[in-house]
Amino acid sequence: MQPWQPLLDWWFGAPAAPGEWAARQNPLWFGYQAAQDAEARERFGDQVEQVLQGLLGWATEPLGWLAELICLDQLTRMIHRGTPQAFAGDARAQALLEEGLARGWDRQLSDIERVFCYLVLEHAEDPAKQDRAVAAFAELLSRQAEADRVPFQGFLDYAEAHRKVIARFGRFPHRNAILARPGSAAEQAFLTEPGSSF
Repeated sequence: MQPWQPLLDWWFGAPAAPGEWAARQNPLWFGYQAAQDAEARERFGDQVEQVLQGLLGWATEPLGWLAELICLDQLTRMIHRGTPQAFAGDARAQALLEEGLARGWDRQLSDIERVFCYLVLEHAEDPAKQDRAVAAFAELLSRQAEADRVPFQGFLDYAEAHRKVIARFGRFPHRNAILARPGSAAEQAFLTEPGSSF
């Protein structure tokens, strides 16, 4: 067994039809539960710290690359939720993503697995990367059979919502307090609106 397989098994569970797969795993992927954060910390905290230091060495093939991206972009947000360290993997994730995209590794993954490559772009406070995220999720949606379109439409909708925030503010205002960044009056007003935080 490859060293990254336990992480991928936990994150994705058993493969299924894309719509069913996404519906089953959605509470882990996008729902906050303290027990899930604790499990991520207990089971994979050491790997997350290693990848943050560039020491893990899994990104030698598509699935290992995907596992490193999940550590950097997803598990950091779970393990360090509500602290600046939650975003400590973002720059490294973006660099690692570009390396894998240049090799075409995303195209060797399932559409569900590819979601967690393109979320790295969606999390970037960068308008060009936001445009690329929207394009990537639009392409994924276009590939789905009718029965599987609902979650992929949701992924695209969220990408578009992220892009709008970056187009307006150049950053995600909901990160300001965690990162101790001063917020503008417009950002403070925005944060009182429904759906202003992701």
